[in-house]
Amino acid sequence: MGIVTPGFRGRPRSSGPELPPGQYLTEDFPVLSAGPTPRVLTDRWEFVISTEAGQEYRWSWAELMALPSETPTVDIHCVTKWSKFGTAWQGVSLDTLMSDVDTAADFALVHSYGGYTTNLPLEDLLNGQAWIAYRYDGADLAPEHGGPARLLVPHLYFWKSAKWVRGIQLLLDDEPGFWESAGYHDYGDPWREQRYQGD
Repeated sequence: MGIVTPGFRGRPRSSGPELPPGQYLTEDFPVLSAGPTPRVLTDRWEFVISTEAGQEYRWSWAELMALPSETPTVDIHCVTKWSKFGTAWQGVSLDTLMSDVDTAADFALVHSYGGYTTNLPLEDLLNGQAWIAYRYDGADLAPEHGGPARLLVPHLYFWKSAKWVRGIQLLLDDEPGFWESAGYHDYGDPWREQRYQGD
């Protein structure tokens, strides 16, 4: 007698997206912040990219809104183990903002209103991987989720998608940000469970 019944094909595979290891799916959009929510008015908002040579590239809110926007729909994964599938955003690609920036940098330190920082390799902000997002689910981005604008880097844990973004400092050498200085992983790949230093 055979071990496997004829016609048995095993457990059906899910046709939907997969969760990274250790994550659970949520329909909510939990609010987690390292400090109080800054209230940044768009008429005072500014975004600055500064190079390792000290050159600065600046955009006001009106100038950001005049740039071509994209509408990525992406899955997001928080280091606290929740994931949310199919989130819909609108924003400006970092490829657009970096198109005229002359740099030899390999790293970026992202700065937020309120003092938060996070570090990333520059290559993770380019090639259609990152946006300055200002709309979520068809509405202006709420302050508790980082409005008026946040960085969106969905292929990394969500702490890398800095809320209330105000600038990116380009660096020749990596420099840890807020959570990285407190023991979180420098890179933060959810598929490799890079939550903390040493993971």
